[in-house]
Amino acid sequence: MGANGFAEWARRFEDERERRRAQGDPGWERGATLHPAVRASVQRFQVGEDGDGSNLIAKADRAGDPDYARAVRLFVAEEQNHARLLAHLLAASGAPVLNGHWSDRAFVRLRRLMGLRMELLVLMVAELVALRYYRALRDGADDPLTSDVAGRILADEQRHIPFHCERLHASLARLPRPLRRPVTVLWRLMLLAASLVVAADHGPALRRLGLGRRRFTADVMASSRTAVSAILNPRPAAQPATRPGTRSGKA
Repeated sequence: MGANGFAEWARRFEDERERRRAQGDPGWERGATLHPAVRASVQRFQVGEDGDGSNLIAKADRAGDPDYARAVRLFVAEEQNHARLLAHLLAASGAPVLNGHWSDRAFVRLRRLMGLRMELLVLMVAELVALRYYRALRDGADDPLTSDVAGRILADEQRHIPFHCERLHASLARLPRPLRRPVTVLWRLMLLAASLVVAADHGPALRRLGLGRRRFTADVMASSRTAVSAILNPRPAAQPATRPGTRSGKA
């Protein structure tokens, strides 16, 4: 893969950064009303979004593609902005942020076990889970500020998936062909396990948002089929769905 693909991704992340600056923050003064189960769930997701990304950035630097390394830094900045938005949302509802959570600590340790490929595979698990969660939060919270924040985060996550798929396609292409499909099968099993844990841990919130545990897990696994196709197929399947400066529609 040439550098141009990730130069385009870096430009798109930069365009999104400028768009966010022009748009400004949600109206925090409106306040937010969160059901206790949803509030506790958002607190846990906020912990997961909050991190400096130094380990991922270091691995991206070692990959030898400056455009990709620049795009990764911009991706990490978006994730940090998600943590900031969720912290403000919690404050608007009168709730504090958590200092940590066991699920986030386990996730971080798993990501750091191996190289960039493993880091991205584990990160993709979190991204697909987050994609379904924020859609449920946007559509089921019944609170304007919460829906606004969740919609903003969801729009970012919808771009993150093809970005990581493109890099994973290049990474798996270096493996012997007979190994590529088994890797994705094992990855989907890891995604299933993570989905079941999240569904159990956030079950009361999911029910409040109109999404049962089984439906949540089924939806996450259904979305993984598109991701696997983008990872295994030639690069055009994993390119951005929209050009820089445009926005995808709601899920």
